[in-house]
Amino acid sequence: MQSLRTPDERFANLPGFNFTPHYLQVSDTEGGELRLHYLDEGAADAPVVLMLHGEPSWSYLYRKMIPLVVAAGYRVIAPDLIGFGRSDKPTRRTDYTYQRHVDWIRAVVEQLDLQDITLVCQDWGGLIGLRLVAEHPERFARVVAANTMLPTGDHPPGEAFLKWQRFSQSVPVFEVGALIQGAITSKLSAAERAAYDAPFPDESYKEGARQFPLLVPCSPDNPAAADNRKAWESLVKFDKPFLTAFSDKDPITAGGDKVLQKLIPGCAGQPHTSIENGGHFLQEDQGEALARVVIDFIQRSR
Repeated sequence: MQSLRTPDERFANLPGFNFTPHYLQVSDTEGGELRLHYLDEGAADAPVVLMLHGEPSWSYLYRKMIPLVVAAGYRVIAPDLIGFGRSDKPTRRTDYTYQRHVDWIRAVVEQLDLQDITLVCQDWGGLIGLRLVAEHPERFARVVAANTMLPTGDHPPGEAFLKWQRFSQSVPVFEVGALIQGAITSKLSAAERAAYDAPFPDESYKEGARQFPLLVPCSPDNPAAADNRKAWESLVKFDKPFLTAFSDKDPITAGGDKVLQKLIPGCAGQPHTSIENGGHFLQEDQGEALARVVIDFIQRSR
């Protein structure tokens, strides 16, 4: 598998992002390896909070949350998905599959031997993270799901997602910073927009970002549909604490929180919340508020 690696200088002096990079190697499933980047903040023996980003962001999305969660006494692991951030970027669209993304993040969990995990997941972070919760429930202590879902393709996606999917495949230049700005309620500075663009020097680095919208199971015969149905067989038995913290201004995932609350036993009796004035990327709009929700939830459910 051929891949690109974003030059380190692209990540110099990003606003609000003074974190040390860490790397590990994961199998590309074709006999080679890819370098995956992750943040590892806080004491090594502190309880683990695993923060998974989605499309087309990277761990920069969690910069407002990480210091608060670490200050509360936790260890934060925030990987960059393969194809994003400082992680390697395979060059062919077909290199990116749902299963490979799950396997790549599973490798992070296993290589770092993460246990008693609090998962914080949004967008594709949930599509990947909830699969891992279902397949390895013994490693997870609790879940915070924010603007995400685990679709099986058995129910049609909303028009907002289909519009995004069509746009992602037709727009000639995939401007990541502009896309983030269009999906939030707050105003990014020019430097912050540039930080979201930093992983992608040109269009050749964006094959993963382009492919992600096509990997979401939107029909029952999608290649990932059967695996997600199997995951739901486990999730409907998951009785550890499970909290939904969706935002109030996200047309993509609106209503998904109610589905999760209905189907997952661990949602019963939890203080589910709607975070005000947050768009799809609520970590950007209301990162501090979401961090407080996460901290309170861990402390309440320990």
